[in-house]
Amino acid sequence: MAARSPSSRRSPAAESLRGTAVKRFNLSDQPIDPAPLRIGLLDAHAGAFASFEGWVRDHHDGRPVLGLHYEAYLALAEAEGEKVLAEAMERFAITGARCVHRVGDLDIGDMAVWVGVGAAHRDAAFAACRFVIDEIKSRVAIWKRERYADGDRQWLHPDEGQGASDGA
Repeated sequence: MAARSPSSRRSPAAESLRGTAVKRFNLSDQPIDPAPLRIGLLDAHAGAFASFEGWVRDHHDGRPVLGLHYEAYLALAEAEGEKVLAEAMERFAITGARCVHRVGDLDIGDMAVWVGVGAAHRDAAFAACRFVIDEIKSRVAIWKRERYADGDRQWLHPDEGQGASDGA
């Protein structure tokens, strides 16, 4: 068996997944650890890596926020998330892409979403990373409910950050 050239080598993590269907999009009720996700995108053809981390902030529209809650329709969200990442793979000259989005209760400073993209060059990595987070936020069935310091709670539309206050 001929050895693969160094320029065609993938990371051990990527090699171990050869021949298996790899999920590129995941929902998680656990904190996101970006280190193994980034390692999974290592590829000898990649000279660039871009990532995005979305964190829970302490305010929205001038109101103090104590935390938030994400809910998702699991099957629909994961299927649409996979479509977004497949589109990124087709549309941009990238070697790999991953996205993990949290569900459940999150505190201020928690990472709510992580996107990572590997590519031969930085322009493609940055463009694909922006595409993925924008499409995930607009297309994937994930809902956010903020919890405010005054006791109010509000569901927010992913794009506009607006929603109806329910006073709960």
